[in-house]
Amino acid sequence: MAVVGRERRRRVTAVLEALRDLRTELAVYSHRVGARVELKNLDFDCLDVIARHGPISPTALAARVGVHAATMTGVLSRLEAAGWISRVPVEHDRRAVRVTSTPERQRELYGVLGGMQARMGEICAGYTDEQLATIADFLGRTVEAGRTSADELS
Repeated sequence: MAVVGRERRRRVTAVLEALRDLRTELAVYSHRVGARVELKNLDFDCLDVIARHGPISPTALAARVGVHAATMTGVLSRLEAAGWISRVPVEHDRRAVRVTSTPERQRELYGVLGGMQARMGEICAGYTDEQLATIADFLGRTVEAGRTSADELS
């Protein structure tokens, strides 16, 4: 039994190490993509959330990425000035806005991301539907664990 327990710990350790390596490589990749399209890391992160989950209020966006509202104001001003986003007034509330990404700039970004998307598609093609479901479940649960852990630190 000790060998089985030891082997299991090695496998878990290998997964955790791979996740750390992935975090590092994705951070480097995001930084380089951001540099290519002239976005700071935080601005790029915010743009990704806006593109995937928008339209979104500045307050909700600030909470989602874990920054103060004043910091978010600067981020949104930079993104808007560069044409990445637009602020859309909320109907029935003159003071409220929602932030949305601009399609033209998103297409530009997709062009930069194309190589990674193609490589990920090739990787996924090597797995069965059942394996992909397991991977998606693992990643979703990992995201939730990260979100919960980040919330605990705020």
